[in-house]
Amino acid sequence: MWTAEHWKDYRILDTSGGEKLERWGDYQLIRPDPQVIWDTGRALPGWSHPDAHYHRSSKGGGEWEFFNLPEQWEIEYSLGSSVTGRGSSAVTLRFGLKPFSFKHTGLFPEQAVNWEWFYSLIKNAGRPIKVLNLFAYTGGATLAAAAAGAAVTHVDASKGMVGWAKENAGLSGLSERPIRWLVDDCVKFVERELRRGNRYDAVIMDPPSYGRGPKGEIWKIEEAVFPLVGKCKELLSDNPLFFLINSYTTGLAPAVLSYMLSLTVGERFGGTVSADEIGLPVGDGDLVLPCGASGRWENS
Repeated sequence: MWTAEHWKDYRILDTSGGEKLERWGDYQLIRPDPQVIWDTGRALPGWSHPDAHYHRSSKGGGEWEFFNLPEQWEIEYSLGSSVTGRGSSAVTLRFGLKPFSFKHTGLFPEQAVNWEWFYSLIKNAGRPIKVLNLFAYTGGATLAAAAAGAAVTHVDASKGMVGWAKENAGLSGLSERPIRWLVDDCVKFVERELRRGNRYDAVIMDPPSYGRGPKGEIWKIEEAVFPLVGKCKELLSDNPLFFLINSYTTGLAPAVLSYMLSLTVGERFGGTVSADEIGLPVGDGDLVLPCGASGRWENS
């Protein structure tokens, strides 16, 4: 499993009974997690006195219960620390957080393990790199790629998420980097880029299981992701650097992501394909909580 183990401002403190107790900077939250099927003693005080608790409803969805949580707060991540140590060469990314519907806070901390991977590839490429980030959410991957020196095109169907990503770029001191911020349906954007003849050296995609575009376009990952990967393959430059797919859908196991990349990008460019679960360490023990899967293609 690929583990995001270099966080200082985030930690899963404990897990039990379908929930996880997390520390986000100065605040402790309880949120549901379907992977936590065990029920253990809740000895940590945060279980009894959290700053906020998201309660899952048996009818679907849920709601937040707030105790001592501000409307918005910030955490930071030292990017490059896994390679360079905590020295001056590491880059600090800052993220604004806030609780909103469907239990989210605006950041998926497990993705830091992928940020570290492609940050190193871009830094060591020795040439300008253009990155396309699809379903780009609040910009974690965009900031990591821009911090490494890439020119990034950030695409998401939600105007609010793109605005949030811009704010995170400002917090991280990256507002002046070459980032295009686009509110668009990702599939239609890729199709237009193909017609325009634009090319990219790397593609990142973090597709939802189900979603709608800005004009109501329906997205179902099992039906749509493979054709999209095939189209994105055609967007790659003659000497591409990497391709990354993330999945939170249980039906798309690491082997499925690996096979998709092999059939598309690998078949055209060769290179190396790998895939695995991604996860976050729990407390100070050996447990790592699975948080989805990632497939990576890298040009050899």
